Amino acid sequence: MEKGHNPSSHKRLRRDTPNSWSELPLDLLTSVFERLTVANFQRAKSVCSSWHSASRQYVPKQFPWLVLFPKDNNDNNSCTLFNPEEKHKLYKTKDLGETFAKSVCMATYGSWLLMRDPRFNLYILNLFTYERISLPPVESQLGMTKIERTVDDGFHVSSDHNVTEFNGRCIPIRTPVFWIDEKTKDYVVIWGFGTWCVVYAKKGDTSWNQIPELSDCLHLVYKDHKLYFSSSGNKCELRIFDFSREVTQQTFQGCVIMRLLLKQRRLNPYRTVNTKLVVKVNGDVLKVDRIWDRNTRICRFFDLWKVHSSGSSFKMYEKVVTLGDEALLWDLGITVLANDTGLLKRNCIYFSGSHGKIINDKFIYDLETEKMDPVHKFDCSPAQLSSARWFLPSFTQT
Repeated sequence: MEKGHNPSSHKRLRRDTPNSWSELPLDLLTSVFERLTVANFQRAKSVCSSWHSASRQYVPKQFPWLVLFPKDNNDNNSCTLFNPEEKHKLYKTKDLGETFAKSVCMATYGSWLLMRDPRFNLYILNLFTYERISLPPVESQLGMTKIERTVDDGFHVSSDHNVTEFNGRCIPIRTPVFWIDEKTKDYVVIWGFGTWCVVYAKKGDTSWNQIPELSDCLHLVYKDHKLYFSSSGNKCELRIFDFSREVTQQTFQGCVIMRLLLKQRRLNPYRTVNTKLVVKVNGDVLKVDRIWDRNTRICRFFDLWKVHSSGSSFKMYEKVVTLGDEALLWDLGITVLANDTGLLKRNCIYFSGSHGKIINDKFIYDLETEKMDPVHKFDCSPAQLSSARWFLPSFTQT
């Protein structure tokens, strides 16, 4: 060491130098993080240990991604991810096994998928960590409806009203929804079993719990630990359940006209093909109808109605013409705040499905212009895809 050199002064110079990225003040790092979306946030927190530590103080903004599923093909056991931030780039997951390629995605929450395999076994899978959690067998039921699996992988269903036999390909699992905590892996999975019942299972359950007196399920939405249920029968019910407590409690029950059908005249060219509940950012409930052209089977427009409560009943007489600064994610049954970077367009509906001769494509419907546009031209043939879904990616803070 050179005579007269002071090591402490050398360290002080290094700390004061403006080129030391690892020693940027926390408020400046926070200012950087809040401008990043999920993908860039994950890259930024890997810069150095101080950036990684500072990232724990901030939750990145969420923007929807698309997951594209392969057809039943043993040579294609992965799925493809599309991030709208990177329009010309697709991400492919690792090989998820032959069963995955033959499974069907039933719902998404964060970065998790609810999957159903060919034998109607249910499991949830993380798209980024590949962690898999098996769920109770569908025939394991606690309630009045009894389900038995037959020797040919069909199902025998009995209740107070009737007995029905299903083969292994048509058991009616309706509008499943779920929630999972990224850290603790606590979860709740809920689905309607045909016209019979609605069931749920939480972490640690070995059977599905039937919600008493709940049947004729049309649509379910789960948000902020609340389950929103609408019936498809003559009762036209809307019920809300609180799942945040140890014992699930119903907080509302009322009547709702779920099907405000177009005039069913022979010359009417339009038909309502889907009706869903949608829960907005502020908790307001919408009924949303997807309208097809009868001849071309092309989705022409969406009708939105705000649900108003009056005593013990709900009425949907107020037409909604704009979502303001929100975007509606049809696959998830929720709205989210649109950002100002152009990645998520305000006052639009994001949905996936068929559109005329275009199968398994992804679209945006602009409520202001009433125009339908594809989201992106992917570098893969629609014939190679079985389906696609929007999801809101989430990452565990480590």
